[in-house]
Parts: sequence; C-alpha cells; structure tokens
Amino acid sequence: MILKSQKGRGRKIHLLLDDEYRVTTDVDFWAENYIPDGTDVDDDEWEALFIKINYRKAFNKCADLLSRRSHSVKELKEKLLRTVDAKSADMAIEKYIELGYLDDEEFARNYAEHLFKNKSYSVYQVKQELFKKGIDARIISEIIEENEVDSAESIIKIINKLYISKLKAEDGKDKVIAALMRRGFSYSEIKEAFKRIEDEQI
Repeated sequence: MILKSQKGRGRKIHLLLDDEYRVTTDVDFWAENYIPDGTDVDDDEWEALFIKINYRKAFNKCADLLSRRSHSVKELKEKLLRTVDAKSADMAIEKYIELGYLDDEEFARNYAEHLFKNKSYSVYQVKQELFKKGIDARIISEIIEENEVDSAESIIKIINKLYISKLKAEDGKDKVIAALMRRGFSYSEIKEAFKRIEDEQI
C-alpha cells in the first residue's frame, strides 16, 4: 500500500493509502512521525501508525476537555468516542489516570458538594447524578455518608427560590409538596421544612 500525505486546512494533515483517504492528523504529529510520500507500507505498519494517530487525538482531546472542567471517566470516554476508537480512548484515559489528572473519587466528591451546596439537591438526586456519571456505588455511598446534609434547609432554599408565590395559590401547598417529592425529598423532610418556615413566621 502506497502512503501519501496531503496538507489540509490549518494544521491538518490527511493521510491516504493507494490514493484513498484514511485518516487526519496534525502537523506536529507528522513532523515527529514523518514518512515520505510514496512509501510502501504493509498492514502491520499502517495499523501501528493508525493506532498512534488516534491515541494522540484522544490524548489531546482529553487535555482540552479536562482543561475546561473535571470529568468522570465515563463521561470523558463518551465524549472521546465521538471522534476516536474505543482502544485509543481507553489508552488516553489510562494515561491521565496514571498522571493523576483523572480521578472518579475526587470528581464525585467535588460534584456532590456542588450539587448539595449550590443546587440544593436532595440525597436521592445527588445519588442519581453521580450514578449517571458512572461513579461506583461504593464511592457514592461513602460520599453521601461524608456529607451532613440538612435536607429541610435545602427544601427551604428551593421554596424561597422557586415556589414561594405558588404557596399562595389554592392547593398551592399540596402542589409544592408534590414538586419537592419529585425532586427526591421525603415527606418527613418536607414536613420539617414547612414546620421551620411556620416557626419563623410566628
């Protein structure tokens, strides 16, 4: 198979085998791994080059995504799979775990704290959010235990922010209670929150 390269837009380099497009890399990678046009490569040589190209893509994409915000392993891999193969994604993820830039436990702890403090989420909601991020059940349990959440206080914050006007409407309290239960709060937690609100009004 005859390998050729073509300059693309910006910093892109397109690689062709027997004049058929196969993959795109960048000028930095090609400068480090340059192969002269017209070189005859076999299947093993091409496979090794292809894996190397996709690993570099995955590695660079990880750097870009993690520079914007922290991610769980699951959500990072889901984003990588939009542009690279699973093997390259796994290789890049393992490298970032090894380097200490990717840690599900640390991510989960910070994310849970954000949801509890800034979003006033219920324990149920936080568990669900962490589960969706692919966090292990053991880690979720440990983090929930670590957080001493005042659910009634969270409910009061939500009521003041979203539902205070609805309480004045007919059947307003029942509708607010239903809405809070849909958020994962228990009836006893909601009852305690309303008791505190009433005590403050006395």
